[in-house]
Amino acid sequence: MVEITEKIQFLIEQKSWKLLKTELQILEPQYIAEVIEYLSKTDKIILFRILSEEAAKEAFQLLSYDEQEDIIEGLAEYSHKLTALLNDLDPDDRTAFFEELPGKVSQRLVQMLSKDEREITIKLLGYPEDSIGRLMTPEFVAVKPHHTVAQALEHIRKFGRDSETLNVIYVVDDDWKLVDDIRIKEIILASPEQKISEISDNRFVSLNAYDDQEVAVKVFRDWDRVALPVTDKNNTLLGIVTFDDIMDVAEEEYSEDIHKFGGTEGLDLSYTKTPLFELVKKRAGWLIVLFLGQLLTATAMTHFAIELEKAIVLTLFIPLIISSGGNSGSQAASIIIRSLALGELQLKSWWYVMRKEIFSGLMLGSILGIVGFFRIFIWQKAGFYDYGFYWIWVSISVSISLILIVLWGTLAGSMIPFLLKKLKQDPATASAPFVATLVDVTGLIIYFSVAAVVLTGKLL
Repeated sequence: MVEITEKIQFLIEQKSWKLLKTELQILEPQYIAEVIEYLSKTDKIILFRILSEEAAKEAFQLLSYDEQEDIIEGLAEYSHKLTALLNDLDPDDRTAFFEELPGKVSQRLVQMLSKDEREITIKLLGYPEDSIGRLMTPEFVAVKPHHTVAQALEHIRKFGRDSETLNVIYVVDDDWKLVDDIRIKEIILASPEQKISEISDNRFVSLNAYDDQEVAVKVFRDWDRVALPVTDKNNTLLGIVTFDDIMDVAEEEYSEDIHKFGGTEGLDLSYTKTPLFELVKKRAGWLIVLFLGQLLTATAMTHFAIELEKAIVLTLFIPLIISSGGNSGSQAASIIIRSLALGELQLKSWWYVMRKEIFSGLMLGSILGIVGFFRIFIWQKAGFYDYGFYWIWVSISVSISLILIVLWGTLAGSMIPFLLKKLKQDPATASAPFVATLVDVTGLIIYFSVAAVVLTGKLL
């Protein structure tokens, strides 16, 4: 091995590049890695520039972390060679190397990767699934506070072509800590001699790479930005997230919530591309749960079988009763889930919501109760249907039941999302079918209980 190393060093000193290239072609990657360890930093870079892309990749992966860092630093001046090396590395080896580097170094190297390799690297860099780190792009333009506006514009012209957006220019210090973000309009309108620090107010909004993507959706909505910077825990600027990426996330979240609220799992593909078996699988689970829940409705009716035998007229209003409760519950749930998603309501707002929904439920129930009473009254007097001698008491039972059931449906629909949020579950799981099923069962109990009190000694 010593002989090979000395021969390589001699060829480098003599600048015999053709002979050196021929010699390296016959060496196995592990031997090349061993030779590199004995070379000076300058000679290492020369050797790596001569190696083929495949040989450079395999040898690099066998080097120690310190050796790898020396190679990266040395090749920084030869961007084409460095880019080829980084793109050719196996994703896991490249990621392991990047994770050991300071944030500002890895951020700079990620920019050199091709689009496909960059996406893979960002995904493997340790950012959790659904984190902002998975969304960010390193394609942005940053300037230093000491730059003049003229220097900043020259820098933008030089590097802005590959930037994701030029609406906002980011200001960083020498350690790539984020200092400010400035709209391009402010730079263009400023005097060329002014320093960037003079037009900065050091007020900016940033995202943490490890935050959930839903946080980014809310921040974009609150601050009305086209792009936001992404930093690590040390405030090192890692990349940016643009509005179009966030719109994709918001659309996914919205679709997922709609599916959940409709009582089905979210579709991974569009409806037209989802196989039939997968579509059935996504919907069957909730249907089984809801079916079992509806069986409790039959159990409740069995419990009141004697009352139904004595007053068969009560069965006429069962669809009216259970649909009113389910509808009011679904309405309340949809309003509360939407408000929680928009951040208009917090977990601590439950008591405020409960008080408001009590009055809403009473008012809505009273409206339906009055409508139900007059419906029976008109049908009885007009001769459309004979509800019997105690029709007035039947109508009173229906009216009172509607008030109580709508009140209960409204409270259940508004409080279940808060309960799920408290349990750290998605409030959208409080689907319309789920709330409706719950209120159906309890609604029957309320209806027959009210009828038993009002009609005892009359029909019962």
